[in-house]
Amino acid sequence: MAKAYSNKINKIRSFALALIFFGVLIMYGGIFFRDNPIFMLIFIVLGMLSILFSMVVYFWIGMLSTRAVVVTCPNCDKPTKVLGRVDMCMHCREPLTLDPELEGKDFNEDYNKKKKKTTADKEA
Repeated sequence: MAKAYSNKINKIRSFALALIFFGVLIMYGGIFFRDNPIFMLIFIVLGMLSILFSMVVYFWIGMLSTRAVVVTCPNCDKPTKVLGRVDMCMHCREPLTLDPELEGKDFNEDYNKKKKKTTADKEA
């Protein structure tokens, strides 16, 4: 089964949106504790913390998005942002890279991970 890849910026935005929905659901969970104001307050505060954390994530990805490189996708001819060595087109999910060493290779998100240099790499 093929692994579903998506654009990194869209993944983080989706995570932030999910935090908002979970926060609202947690706050609605406080309705079941109307008779106990302490539990209701705990649920409300936890829901608000989730929503505030999503705001922090949105701010962070907005700042990260400003340093992303805007390229035109060769497949759909729409502008998209590339974050890291490899990324996917936001529109058509075409694998994209700015690294000439990776052109022609199969797409793998592991190319974005920094490898620790071993002693053999340092000597070479």
